[in-house]
Amino acid sequence: MTGNGSDPELGSEDSRLVSLEERLDRAEAAEARRTAVSAGPESDANYRLGNRVLAELLGGLIGGALFGWLIDRIAGTSPWGLLGMLFMGIVVAFRNIIRLSSAPRK
Repeated sequence: MTGNGSDPELGSEDSRLVSLEERLDRAEAAEARRTAVSAGPESDANYRLGNRVLAELLGGLIGGALFGWLIDRIAGTSPWGLLGMLFMGIVVAFRNIIRLSSAPRK
């Protein structure tokens, strides 16, 4: 570490770095080949379907709870409006999810 130009250490370190870079390049190429095969239009369609199912489920739960809370606030029927509408939201959400999953795909 005196800076007198110890070439053997620098040469061995450079060869290790070159070897590491070559292995990284090979690994990146293998990963690109692996993901290119699995990624396709059907995986994108499955991803969209999963997002739609999640949106239906959350929308039914949140919408039912919100409407139930509003009914409770207006009519003063606390907790029954919330419970009833939450149950209705769950039923509607599951009905929509079943309808989505049973629809024929293109």
